[in-house]
Amino acid sequence: MPQASARHILVTTEEQCLNLKAEIESGKSFADVAREHSLCPSGAQGGDLGSFRPGQMVPEFDNAVFSGEVNTVLGPVRTQFGYHLLEVTERTA
Repeated sequence: MPQASARHILVTTEEQCLNLKAEIESGKSFADVAREHSLCPSGAQGGDLGSFRPGQMVPEFDNAVFSGEVNTVLGPVRTQFGYHLLEVTERTA
């Protein structure tokens, strides 16, 4: 069964999500941005969510993690919690 490791940043608006994505793509550390802006408790760990399998996260998040490119900032991904930027750091088939 596939498994992935990912980190994410949770914010309330799509606009904020896009602005933070631009900062990361301009060279700012994903982990630093997560610590500064993420509303999720994982922000304190640079957004690290650890490892998980399909079905352990909400569907929108799962779809992005298990179909998106590894080591690329993905998003905004909208879920019931808000808007996410995410980065898959590792994935097995």
